[in-house]
Amino acid sequence: MRILITGSDGFIGKNLTVRLAELGHTDITRITRETTADELKSAVKDADFVFHLAGVNRPKTVDEFATGNAGFTEQLCQALVTSGRPVPVVFASSTQAANDNPYGHSKQAAETALQSYAAETGASVNIFRLTNVFGKWSRPNYNSVVATFCHQVANSQPLTIHDRAAALRLVYIDDVIDAFIKVLEAPKPGYQFADVETVYDTTVGDVAALLESFPASRSNLVVPPVGSGLTRALHSTYLSFLKPEAFAYTVPRHSDPRGEFVEMLKTGNSGQLSYFTAHPGITRGEHYHHSKTEKFLVIRGTARYGFRHVITNEVHEIISRGGEGHIVETVPGWAHDVTNIGTDELIVMLWANEIFDRAKPDTIARKVAP
Repeated sequence: MRILITGSDGFIGKNLTVRLAELGHTDITRITRETTADELKSAVKDADFVFHLAGVNRPKTVDEFATGNAGFTEQLCQALVTSGRPVPVVFASSTQAANDNPYGHSKQAAETALQSYAAETGASVNIFRLTNVFGKWSRPNYNSVVATFCHQVANSQPLTIHDRAAALRLVYIDDVIDAFIKVLEAPKPGYQFADVETVYDTTVGDVAALLESFPASRSNLVVPPVGSGLTRALHSTYLSFLKPEAFAYTVPRHSDPRGEFVEMLKTGNSGQLSYFTAHPGITRGEHYHHSKTEKFLVIRGTARYGFRHVITNEVHEIISRGGEGHIVETVPGWAHDVTNIGTDELIVMLWANEIFDRAKPDTIARKVAP
C-alpha cells in the first residue's frame, strides 16, 4: 500500500510515520512545506491512502489560515480527483472548525472541500476534529499547553497560568494514531466524522499540578500512579522533554560492615522497591512484622532464609540462588533473616507492601537462630 502523509514532519506526522513503519508499511510518501505542487500531484497519482495532517494554526498573518488550510486542502482534493481513483483520506481537523474565527473558518472550508471530494468520487473520508493533542515530539508554545508545561517543568522553569480552573480537553498522541490506524485497516465508504476513543476532561490547574509533581519523585522516590490514564500519558510526555544529560539520577546508598541497602522507588499505595547486599557469612534481618509483608528475589549469590514463628517457635529454612527466579515471601508473625552462605557478594531485590515509616516501622527485633 502506498501511503501519503501531508504534514509528515509535524508532531502528529512524526508519530504516525513511526507507527506505520512498525506495522510494516514501507512505501510512504512524505509531503512537507517544501513539496512543490507538481511533486504533490505526482505523489497523489500513486497513493492508495492519504493522511492529511498538514495545516496552519499559528500563522504570521491571518491570510495564511485560508491558504494553508482551505487552499492546500482544495489543491489536494483536485489532485485526488484527477488521479481518477477514490483514494481514502483521513483528515486531522480541529474542534475549532465549529467556531466563528479565522482558524475555524479555514478548517471548516477544508472539511467542505473533502466532503465534495467524497461526494464526487465515493471515496472514504474520515474527519477527526482533534483538540489539544499532546505527547512525545510535540513543540512547546505551539502544539498544546501540555507541551509548553512539559518543557518548562523539564527545564525547571515556572509555569505561566492565567486560570487554573479553566477546563481542558486533551487527547493523547498514541490514542490518535490508534484511531487513524483503525481507519487505514478498515476504511468505510463515504464522508463521515470519526472520534478518538479516549478524551481526557480536566483543568489547566490539575494538569499543571501533575506535571510539577513528577520531578520530585527523583528526590522523595515516591512515584505517582503512572501506569494508566491521563497520569500515564502526561508522565510519558514529560519524560520526552528531558535532555539526555537528565536521563539519569542517583539515590542514597546506606552502607555498613554487612553490605549496603538502597531504596529505588516508592509508591503511594503499593509499597516500595529496594535492594540490599551482604558479604559472605553475613546475616541480615532478624526481625518480624505484625502486618508488613515483603518479597525477596536473589539476583546474585546464594541465600539461606531462616524463619521462626513468634509464638510456637516453629522453624523453617529456604535456600535460594541467583538466576532461579525464586521469590521468598515474609509472613507476619514469623521472625526472619537472610544469610549469605555463598562465596560471592549476595545481592537481593526487595519489595515491601508499604513505605517504611520510621515513626511506626512495624519491625521488631527477634533472632531466628537459637
